[in-house]
Amino acid sequence: MEEPNLSKKAQVTRSKIIEAAYQLFLKQGYHSTSMRQISARAGLTIGAIYHHFAGKEEIWTAVLMEKHPYREIMPLLNSVDSPTIAGFVRQSANCLVAELSRRSDLLNLMFIELVEFSGKHIPVLFQAIFPEAVQLGETLAHKAGNLRPIPNLVLLRSFLGLFFSFYITEIMLPEEIRCQMGGEALEAFVNIYLYGILDEPLSEQDD
Repeated sequence: MEEPNLSKKAQVTRSKIIEAAYQLFLKQGYHSTSMRQISARAGLTIGAIYHHFAGKEEIWTAVLMEKHPYREIMPLLNSVDSPTIAGFVRQSANCLVAELSRRSDLLNLMFIELVEFSGKHIPVLFQAIFPEAVQLGETLAHKAGNLRPIPNLVLLRSFLGLFFSFYITEIMLPEEIRCQMGGEALEAFVNIYLYGILDEPLSEQDD
């Protein structure tokens, strides 16, 4: 994300720093990466780096905001065109999983954030996502279909949570176990999201 008040040259320098730090963080983690290593990889002096960033943690925050795939995912989901809730969810789930699968670095980024920072920068990330998340929830609410009275943001949170978990387990599970689930596991997740796992309506005893 470009800083609007920076000159073109400053934007280029800032991008060099972020890219160099990103590569180093992915390879060796945050705490094992020094400012000297970042400056060497970026081809800049340490002083030049401090001209753009107050310190290493501020660089990490910029890396997280620049490199997290929400920047591609949210516009992609908001561009899905289907007149029905079911069609919208199905297409969106496929788009989300495909984009996550393309970004093999995501798990490393989130691992660093969760393990080395205890997730302290995630609220900043959510603040950036929030406007497009609201738009996505409103889009879903206006599609044809009978939605239960669930807040839009809860719908979105459950959607992202379920299909992100699909992506994670798809990576972690051995091939032989994935084969036992058949070739339509993602479609099954879509149906679980849309219709639940019960084959008949709830009775009073189920409450």
